[in-house]
Amino acid sequence: MSSPTRVLVLNSGSSSVKYQLLDMRDSSRLAVGLVERIGEQTSRLKHTPAGGESRECGGAIADHDAALKAVAEELAKDGLGLDSPELAAIGHRVVHGGKTFTEPTVIDGAVLAEIERLIPVAPLHNPANLTGIRTAQVLRPDLPQVAVFDTAFHTTMPESAARYAIDVKTADEHRVRRYGFHGTSHAYVSRATAELLGKDPAETNVIVLHLGNGASASAVRGGRCVDTSMGLTPLEGLVMGTRSGDMDPAVIFHLMRVGGMSADEIDTLLNKKSGLIGLCGDNDMREIRRRVDEGDEQAELAFDIYIHRLKKYIGAYYAVLGRVDAVAFTAGVGENAAPVRAAALAGLEELGLAVDGERNAVRGDEARLISPDGARVAVAVVPTDEELEIATQTYALVIGSGNHT
Repeated sequence: MSSPTRVLVLNSGSSSVKYQLLDMRDSSRLAVGLVERIGEQTSRLKHTPAGGESRECGGAIADHDAALKAVAEELAKDGLGLDSPELAAIGHRVVHGGKTFTEPTVIDGAVLAEIERLIPVAPLHNPANLTGIRTAQVLRPDLPQVAVFDTAFHTTMPESAARYAIDVKTADEHRVRRYGFHGTSHAYVSRATAELLGKDPAETNVIVLHLGNGASASAVRGGRCVDTSMGLTPLEGLVMGTRSGDMDPAVIFHLMRVGGMSADEIDTLLNKKSGLIGLCGDNDMREIRRRVDEGDEQAELAFDIYIHRLKKYIGAYYAVLGRVDAVAFTAGVGENAAPVRAAALAGLEELGLAVDGERNAVRGDEARLISPDGARVAVAVVPTDEELEIATQTYALVIGSGNHT
């Protein structure tokens, strides 16, 4: 009997579940969907089978258990039910794996306990990821469930990049170090960039710029991450849609002592009311650029601060790598905002970095080069595919180990 070839990828958020069903024989999508506003009266499920029309269901979906059962029902309507013998495994996005999980892992009781133990360093994400895993285990207890961790790709960082310069005993006791996030995206994009250049990933140095509402940069040497901009949490690093990114930590003490703000209030300020939205009231780059084009000075300042931080990281990671073969832009802003790409590399020609205006202006869904012919360093736009990366890692682990039904 041939091995099953399908993998269901689940990305469970606090009030949503994104899912994709893939056939790993050709990496094709059999179905994609989203359940949002779980726990509200206005819940919505949007399901799109390959080659078919999208279907939407409204009404209250009480919890993740009900959400996954609704997903199973929609898949069954297309003959793709969770009871199919073609389903090899379910792959779960888990945001924080700490130092423990350096690769995709088949989930058992010990793995669940460790993901739960990491909740204090990922309070918004790991609980939702756990809920999705436990619900899926109830629906298919016989099926391998695999956790793919956002932090795993960054565990190759040397200690010189991963450690903060604080008391070692205190740091170790409370697991305070730089973990990094968006790892599945950085892994996929760095490898896809090498392939675009016709190079072996093991011999290619890439600066990856994952620019969405959350944003992070990474320095990838020979397929291994050696530095990344996010830290203990996704707050560190670049200016983001609603997050501040890098900041003097004494600002927090100042706001407590002088501003009378509580730790929770400052947490909300830095994570949800800062970044672009804090600077100009918008976190959508399209709207910010529209305002800039109309002469809005506040939007222009927000854009300039965003670009200044981004350019600093490009320069820093160029120095860390020593030799750079490519800079790759990805995620919503990176893939679609030509002005961001042009501004981020403007003035860096002495480093071999340049953008061809006509190529940069072209929109498309395929990986492509936007640097001039003969450029010393390639500049690429590479659409990320985190779901495919999760499915690929899940399938390789389950089929390779023979741990499938």
